[in-house]
Amino acid sequence: MQQSFQATEAEVLVVVDVQNDFCPGGALAVRRGDEVVPVINRLASQFRHVIFTQDWHSPRHASFASTHGKKPFETLRLAYGEQVLWPDHCVQGTPGADFHPALDRRPAELVVRKGFRQNIDSYSAFFENDHHTRTGLSGYLRDRGFQHAYFCGLALDFCVKWSALDALQEGFRSTVIEDACRAIDLDGSLAAALVELRTAGVSLVQSARLAA
Repeated sequence: MQQSFQATEAEVLVVVDVQNDFCPGGALAVRRGDEVVPVINRLASQFRHVIFTQDWHSPRHASFASTHGKKPFETLRLAYGEQVLWPDHCVQGTPGADFHPALDRRPAELVVRKGFRQNIDSYSAFFENDHHTRTGLSGYLRDRGFQHAYFCGLALDFCVKWSALDALQEGFRSTVIEDACRAIDLDGSLAAALVELRTAGVSLVQSARLAA
């Protein structure tokens, strides 16, 4: 019988944006997004260290289609590059920005809020979308002595993907736990994300095979 996986002190679970607006019924719902919650709760019990990220936008954020009089999912070129325009979501202090009520928040040692700067979006847990402005997570992980980051949450083809790629770039081992994620899958973005992750050297695993 395979021994249950238990993370080491050098490994950390990063739970990305498991918030009401990204779950069914939310403003930017990821299909079946709520299904990740029990998987993540189980995973969190296998890690000694857990970090959450939280999308945290100001009203009339630059990434909102309504701010520009556009339709959701159109694109616009902003100062830092091309930006997908989203429905208003995860606005600071609203119920949509709250974590899913069934998500066990007790294991979280740190909550990294991202996307709070008015004029720039933030997918990654490490950088804003200009890929220059840092969130401070890299320094935190180094100071704590973490070497390997595991990622799960919403959405695999955007915030999870960007976070996992940036972790690798910042010098950490990086793994995405696929069954603990769901994707938006906008115009084939899920398939493209999986190719990009594998090509970069990010490991892709199922939660049941973490010990393999």
